[in-house]
Amino acid sequence: MPELRRDPVIGRWVIISTDRSKRPSDFSKETGNHVGKDCPFCAGNEKLTPPEILSYREPGTRKDQEGWWVRVVPNKYPALAVEGTLNRTGEGMYDKMNGIGAHEVIIESPDHDKEIHELNDKQVEDIIWVFRDRILDLRKDSRFEYILIFKNRGAAAGATLAHPHAQLIATPIVPKRVREEVNGAKSYYDYKERCVFCDIIKQELSENRRIVAENSDFVAIVPFAARFPFEIWVLPKKHDSDFVDIQKHETTSLASMMKNSLGRLNRVLNNPPYNYIIHNAPLREPHLAHYHWHIEIMPAITKVAGFERGTGFYINPTAPEEAAKFLRESE
Repeated sequence: MPELRRDPVIGRWVIISTDRSKRPSDFSKETGNHVGKDCPFCAGNEKLTPPEILSYREPGTRKDQEGWWVRVVPNKYPALAVEGTLNRTGEGMYDKMNGIGAHEVIIESPDHDKEIHELNDKQVEDIIWVFRDRILDLRKDSRFEYILIFKNRGAAAGATLAHPHAQLIATPIVPKRVREEVNGAKSYYDYKERCVFCDIIKQELSENRRIVAENSDFVAIVPFAARFPFEIWVLPKKHDSDFVDIQKHETTSLASMMKNSLGRLNRVLNNPPYNYIIHNAPLREPHLAHYHWHIEIMPAITKVAGFERGTGFYINPTAPEEAAKFLRESE
């Protein structure tokens, strides 16, 4: 059973997940571009994964067989365990609990070599709908406080398999990084009575210095204080703190914007490793006036070293305005 332990100095929770150190090589190390019988996420290899939780598939095809175009399975070696109770306890001055949560893999396509920017709009829309479906299902579990959807693309970004996939982890606490972001937005709202993200969108659209792309429902920017070179934030223009409120026309717009943004990143940086995360409101705090869900795309092209780890400062060698210009002009 994994275990959650709380740092008593800054309140950060850490997952102690020793079972993940026992993963066999096909799940614990970068496997390269293995296709066919070697890749557990390729069509035809459904029996190499745990039984699927959800799939969008052709009518008449059977669960855990070919015929799907998006598929969700439990992570074979999860960071957190879905069965059990939290069992919050103390160990002297220290706080800990059982590592209860959910850890799932969203296989984006049967095609081993196609990333999001190479899929058609409908395929990307369906990936977004799968994200929404899984959040709606897992939020029913009263043990969970937060759900993070994220993608690691490339070995330098933490990917263990080359086949395009995203992941979902549900946690029994709100992560410190998310809580800081929500609390920071609340402080801004208390002072100005406006959403800080809405103000960012308004200023960025008016200045047009850090805009990467824009459509009717979303805007992609390089943030003013970008931590990483060519970091991109994708923000909905309409205020909403909860990703699951997304409507059909917004899903179409978001699919287009993700393809646009990741395609530009791919062209400018020549197929870079990256992470993206969906930052959403905590599960028990929906419809916040001060918070705004968004997607952060972070290329993994610089190293986080001693200074960054020791101080929390990031050193970004590329001015956000220059990065945005390169991305905006890439076609």
